[in-house]
Amino acid sequence: MDLDPIIMIVVVGILIVILLSVFLSFFPIMLWISALASGVRIGIITLVAMRLRRVVPSRIVNPMIKATKAGLGLTINQLESHFLAGGNVDRVVNSLIAAQRANIPLLFERAAAIDLAGRDVLQAVQMSVNPRVIETPVVAAVASDGIEVKVKARVTVRANIDRLVGGAGEETIIARVGEGIVTTVGSSRSHKDVLENPDLISRTVLGKGLDAGTAFEILSIDIADVDVGKNIGAYLQTEQAEADKKIAQAKAEERRAMAVAQEQENKAKVVEMEARVVESESQVPLAMAEALRSGKLGVMDYLNMKNIESDTKMRSAIGETNPLQDEEEK
Repeated sequence: MDLDPIIMIVVVGILIVILLSVFLSFFPIMLWISALASGVRIGIITLVAMRLRRVVPSRIVNPMIKATKAGLGLTINQLESHFLAGGNVDRVVNSLIAAQRANIPLLFERAAAIDLAGRDVLQAVQMSVNPRVIETPVVAAVASDGIEVKVKARVTVRANIDRLVGGAGEETIIARVGEGIVTTVGSSRSHKDVLENPDLISRTVLGKGLDAGTAFEILSIDIADVDVGKNIGAYLQTEQAEADKKIAQAKAEERRAMAVAQEQENKAKVVEMEARVVESESQVPLAMAEALRSGKLGVMDYLNMKNIESDTKMRSAIGETNPLQDEEEK
């Protein structure tokens, strides 16, 4: 059996498949037919040119079919330019369709700018139709009477499409609401006023215009939970009293140290004086000997002085004796 014709047929079939695959990769015939069937007028050469510009034709044609069916009046060049800029063409078209159905004025240029700014334009349109509830974390504030109040709020916001580009996000809304809660509670005379009228916080916060410069519009602020926390005033007073106590103790210790130093100094002076007295007393016998030699002091005078000293010592000894102790000993 001759296998050469069979091999030739197989080789030719493989070549035909390869050529057909290459042809279809550059000439998306099925995509072109789908576009024509949907009413999108686009040439096959345009699709080939997209391949050469490194643009995936399906990412342009499929959103264009949806836009044409929705009657948006977009062009291929608009979608392709947005794709080349790094945007999400399908999401932009979906947002335009959703805005049209919700009767929200939204142009392609604005939707493309919002998408290129990194925001989800479709989610923004959905938030314009269905407002979103943002729950703040627990905000602790202290009333004028020193009692801590913990507040948790729910903020209902709606996306403001005109301010999505350059507008602040949810974090700014939460921070501003927290600031408003702290201000309102801090200006209250008593924590009981906040507990009795929690809507006071909502009215005060809404009146401050917290959504200015943000990508959202605040519809309402509802207080979800209000709890009483610690007695911050008493705690601060206790801390102040403890600090005053430590200061007083430090000053007392300083005065004690100064008294001890003064006492040591006085003892040193007494010792010095005693030393001088001893030194002076040691000079007395020398002076008396000199007086005897010079004749200024006689022998009888010296003996009389000795008698007086003995009498003085005897009287001192008698005076130091305790009579009560003598009676007990008897």
